[in-house]
Amino acid sequence: MDPENTIIMALESGPVTIKLRPDLAPGHVARIKELAREGFYDGVVFHRVIPGFMAQGGDPTGTGTSGSNKPNLQAEFSREPHVRGVCSMARTNQPNSANSQFFICFDDATFLDGQYTVWGEVTEGMDLVDGLPKGEPPRNPGKIVSMKVAADA
Repeated sequence: MDPENTIIMALESGPVTIKLRPDLAPGHVARIKELAREGFYDGVVFHRVIPGFMAQGGDPTGTGTSGSNKPNLQAEFSREPHVRGVCSMARTNQPNSANSQFFICFDDATFLDGQYTVWGEVTEGMDLVDGLPKGEPPRNPGKIVSMKVAADA
């Protein structure tokens, strides 16, 4: 494990370990680490959780319509497949609109390949992600208690 390229995302149910992929998306990995180090994700909910597809969070308003006050990112699409445990950036229909929202795939979602930026993968705690309350939005959404770069923890 490379602590500088590992995220520990604490959910209410326990810790989820995410291996960052700067080899695929250096700009997006830098943004995730920057926001995590600022405490941006702490207390933010998963506002869209679709069984068999993905859990989406990273919007401080919890509505899915907002992001950080930082500029949007340039797309860093790759051939990396969207499979169970993959972490990828959410965006609008504009390719260069990713900002702070991200999603974690529950299952194969390879129809997203090459259209969304993969920045990491869950290596431990995927069962906790599976347990997030479902819905668009969930009635009582699960939240990120804290999100830290392992090197800082």
